Amino acid sequence: MSGVPTPRVDLQALESLRHALHREPETGFEVSATAAALAERLRAAGLAVTTGVGGSGVVATLQCGRGMAAIGLRADMDALPITERNDCAHRSIIEGKFHGCGHDGHATMLLGAAQALAAKGGFDGTVHFVFQPDEENGRGAQAMIDDGLFERFPMDAIFGLHNLPGLPVGTFATRTGAFTAFEEVFTIEIEGRGGHASSPQHAVDPLVTGSEIVLALQTIVSRALSPGDFGVVSVTEFITDGARNILPGHATLRGDTRGYVDAVSATIERRMRALVEGIATAHGASAWLHYEREFEPTINTTPEVRLSADAARGIDGSTVDDTHAPMGFSEDFARFLRHRPGCFMLLGNGTEGPYGAPLHNPRYDFNDTTLPWGIEYWTRLARARLPS
Repeated sequence: MSGVPTPRVDLQALESLRHALHREPETGFEVSATAAALAERLRAAGLAVTTGVGGSGVVATLQCGRGMAAIGLRADMDALPITERNDCAHRSIIEGKFHGCGHDGHATMLLGAAQALAAKGGFDGTVHFVFQPDEENGRGAQAMIDDGLFERFPMDAIFGLHNLPGLPVGTFATRTGAFTAFEEVFTIEIEGRGGHASSPQHAVDPLVTGSEIVLALQTIVSRALSPGDFGVVSVTEFITDGARNILPGHATLRGDTRGYVDAVSATIERRMRALVEGIATAHGASAWLHYEREFEPTINTTPEVRLSADAARGIDGSTVDDTHAPMGFSEDFARFLRHRPGCFMLLGNGTEGPYGAPLHNPRYDFNDTTLPWGIEYWTRLARARLPS
């Protein structure tokens, strides 16, 4: 078919594997069956395979020629704690677990690229194929790094690929600099004094204090950040120990914040601490803020973006946008980029039906027609970065 890449791999077998991974999804670090299935096929293709990296990660190494340069190509393996709402033949059979972000497709595309490069070579150096657990919780990349990923498998740069619903199949998107946002989570504990609902004058109501804090937090983006800076502050939970006629004595607020640069993070945290402390004091309550980073911002480096975009442009029929707008979601691949230069690339998953449904939606599905595009991209990228 014109405009569709035809990598020299068994696409039918890869599609069957993708469906098998989708039917029996695994979450977090508990991806042993997924890792084993991938490791078995990587060894069969002739790669040197190391399992248990960062707990349950897999790294497969392929050398060709005498070149000393090395790169890493990364895919994620974990699913989401969501019940699938599709009725396809390969729908998840595990209640409460579902590949709603396409990691089954990511792992399959990277496996296909490893098979293609092992069969045909065409590069000079070393490629490490990195299969990461627990991307969704933002812990898998750091676990692999802590387990010596970059020391045990030296690499000069690392690259990531993720599907994106809403973009047509064959469309690639990336950008230099900040591409996906950091995510930081916060918990605010408010201690007041409970009492009878008929006598509020004898209580210190943490509901009132918390409500004022919720509203005040909205001024951080509108008044503490420059209009040119991207920032989001969202309160997502408000929990108390009150009841129908009982004023609560304690309230908990939880939420998250987003942005692209560390200066925005510092401003949000500083203003949040001041607002929480000041408002609590004004109401005679006590409050504590716990604030921590879950995901780093994804910062792509210029040479690697150019190389990746050129590799994608080399695929017949592709469309490439290398100045795409930054994305508001977060991605654990960003932690790898704190240690090595690299590029995170998006690949269109389609625009209709489950292929156009948002990521993390119970009716999303990875588009199997995307498989050859991802495989061809990976193989072209490896050969361009490690020319023979």
